[in-house]
Amino acid sequence: MTGGPATVQPLLAPGRGGGLHDVARRRYLLRLLVRRELRSRYQGSLLGLGWSYVRPAVNFAVYFFVVGIFLKMSKAIPNFPVFLFSGMVLISFFTETLITTAWSIVGNAPLVKKVYLPRELFPVSSMLVSGVHMLPALAVLMGGAVWAGWAPSWIAVGSILLAFGIVAALAMAFGLLFGAVNVFFRDFGQVVDIINIVVPWSVPMIYPWTTVQEATHGGWLLQAYLANPLTSAVLLFERAFWWPTNDQALTLPNGAPALPGGRLAFPYHLTTRGLTGLLAALVLLAVAQLVFARLQRRFAQEL
Repeated sequence: MTGGPATVQPLLAPGRGGGLHDVARRRYLLRLLVRRELRSRYQGSLLGLGWSYVRPAVNFAVYFFVVGIFLKMSKAIPNFPVFLFSGMVLISFFTETLITTAWSIVGNAPLVKKVYLPRELFPVSSMLVSGVHMLPALAVLMGGAVWAGWAPSWIAVGSILLAFGIVAALAMAFGLLFGAVNVFFRDFGQVVDIINIVVPWSVPMIYPWTTVQEATHGGWLLQAYLANPLTSAVLLFERAFWWPTNDQALTLPNGAPALPGGRLAFPYHLTTRGLTGLLAALVLLAVAQLVFARLQRRFAQEL
């Protein structure tokens, strides 16, 4: 049997590959890494993936009782549990991704030193594992929202997809940057821990965005706060899950949704803000890919 000569792909030096595009072409390797990370994380564990339910449940209970009951935020925000958990699902995915991707290259040092494969596989697989952990919390949120009266709509579905797109792009961008920098400065992982302490309080997850509006009197600090893509993502998730369950919802004469007392439920042009945030996240992802590609040439010798 005769055939044409086999096509041999040219060898590429580290840092000269196709980046995230190469990851998409090597989906089989990506699945192996995800399975390996899930297996190693829960090896010897009694609950296994059940910890994906326990962690968000404990986190939610702490915030709900401290902020909702003791600080009486549940009286200021109708249906506060759905409001709180809507933002918590997204932010938990983001913060977990930051932690795991920051150590993804260092944790896979034997593979990085001995085998050439796209280094982006490691932070991407870590983000996908965080996505697996997000699914149980998302299912609980969906169930709670339906129980509270939620019904699907096009605006809800669009808000969910846009919000998740923003957070996934941001998480991947920071994951590439943090994972690369942590190879050279190992204490950078501690910086990520500090960032994760700040993130939940820097978005309207525990409090309404109008709290910042009132504190800043609508000045430039408010605009800087709203310019954060994570802020738009959390507000979009709240619009998708919490707002349809709010039986105290009002509508202002200009058609804007409002809380009791006439406070705006969401800033004006939220969808436009979300699209702008997604564009900013994608630009940051492109920059992060360039930085990662440049730094990965020295990964093997640094590890």
